[in-house]
Amino acid sequence: MSFKEQKEMIEILRDFEHKMTRDELEDFRMFMKRHKDDEELDSLSMKRLSELHEKYYINRPRKQFIDPFKK
Repeated sequence: MSFKEQKEMIEILRDFEHKMTRDELEDFRMFMKRHKDDEELDSLSMKRLSELHEKYYINRPRKQFIDPFKK
């Protein structure tokens, strides 16, 4: 995974910090610090970050909007 994907995952997960457990939050903050220092994560850290991303970020398709006033 690239630095760009790492950045996107961290940006998305910032909104879910309040839902994380203590251990997950410690890991995530460590990832944020490493990202702030412009370091690329190693394979184990990237795997852990992607696991957090899959756990908290659910990309659901949007339902089709049906306008009730349209004839």
